[in-house]
Amino acid sequence: MTQFDLSRRSLIGGALAVAGAAHVPDAFASTAQPPLQRPAKPLVIGHRGAPALRPEHTLASYARAIADGADFIEPDLVATKDGVLIARHENNIAETTDVAARPQFADRKATKAIDGETITGWFTEDFTLAEIKSLRAKERLGTQRPESHSFDGQFQVVTLEEVADFTAAEAAARGRAIGLIPEIKHSTYFEGIGLPLEQRLLDRITASTYMQTAPVIIQSFEVSNLKWLRERLTGQTNVQLMQLTVPAAVRPADLADKGTGPTYKDMHTPRGLADMAAYADWISPNDLALLPRDKDDNLSSTPTGLIGNAHLAGLLVCSWTFRPENHFLPANLRDGDGDGARNPQGSMAEIRAYLDAGLDAFFTDDPAIGREAVNGWHHAS
Repeated sequence: MTQFDLSRRSLIGGALAVAGAAHVPDAFASTAQPPLQRPAKPLVIGHRGAPALRPEHTLASYARAIADGADFIEPDLVATKDGVLIARHENNIAETTDVAARPQFADRKATKAIDGETITGWFTEDFTLAEIKSLRAKERLGTQRPESHSFDGQFQVVTLEEVADFTAAEAAARGRAIGLIPEIKHSTYFEGIGLPLEQRLLDRITASTYMQTAPVIIQSFEVSNLKWLRERLTGQTNVQLMQLTVPAAVRPADLADKGTGPTYKDMHTPRGLADMAAYADWISPNDLALLPRDKDDNLSSTPTGLIGNAHLAGLLVCSWTFRPENHFLPANLRDGDGDGARNPQGSMAEIRAYLDAGLDAFFTDDPAIGREAVNGWHHAS
C-alpha cells in the first residue's frame, strides 16, 4: 500500500462567541479578497477526529482531537435515505460500522458505481437515520491501530448537527475557537440519486448558531459544488472554501461526468491556481504534491514549488494526511519497531519538513503529534 492511491475510496482538509475571549485563527480575520492572511501558526486539523486513537468520525474521536489541541475537526458528510447529513468518510459503511454483522440488514448489501469505481458494500443512502443510529462504529484499520480498535462497538454514528453542537459545547468549555471543516463526499453521485448535499449543508449552517459564527471551511474534491457554494456564501465571512486535489492527470468526478474541464494536474499550474482562487480560499493537495519521495521512498527536502505558487495566487495551502505509523512514513523517517508500530518522532519530523516548506495547515490522524510539531517548530529564516 502506498501513501497515495487514485481510488476515490482512498482519497485519503467571523468571530466565535464563547465564554471568555476566544481566539479566532488569523486566516479568518478577513475573507473579503485574496490574498488571505496566513495564520500566525500552521493550523492543526483533526482528520476525521483522531482516528489513530479512536474510531473515526465518532464523538470520541472528535473529543480526543480537541483535547489534543486540534484547531479544526473534520466531519466528512454523506446522506441517509431520509436526507440527513451524517459523518462518515464514505457512503459505503462496510469497513467503519458493524453493519455486516447485522443479519436484519443482510439484504441491503449492494454493488454500485460511484465516481467511476465499482464498490460492493452497504450504503448510507439505503438506510434511514434511525437505522444508521442502530449501528456502532469500528476502526477501519483494525489491528494496525490497536488502541482505536479496542473501542469498536462503543460509539454511534453522528449527524452533522450533533457534531456542531458537541463542538460548540467543547469550545465554550475550553474558551477557545474550534473550527469545523466538513468535506462534501461524492457530490455528483448524491445529486444523481436525488440527495444533493450542498443545500442540506447550507441549511444546517443557517440553523446552527455555532456554525454561523465559528470558523468553517467547506472542502471537496469536486469543483462545481464549490463554485455553487461561493455564490451563496457572499457575506458569510466565517466560512471559507477548500479545493482538495490529487497529484494526477485525472479530472474531478463532476468534470469527468461532463467530459470537460481541467485535470488535477492542470489545477496545480499557475494558471490553474489563479482560476481556483476565483472560487476557493484554500488548496489542499496530497502531501506528495508538495514534498515528493524518491525511488527509495525517502522524503525529499526540495519542495515542488506548489506551495509558493499557490501563495502567489492568493490561496492558503493545507495538506493531507499525516499518519503516525511507520507504514505511512517515508523510509528515511521510520524507526526499527516494525511496519505497524507508532512512530511519533518520525511523524513529527515529517510534519516539520512540510512546515519548513511553507504549509499553512495540515490534516493529521493524531492531533497531539501535530500540535507538538507546531508548538516546537522554529521556522528556518
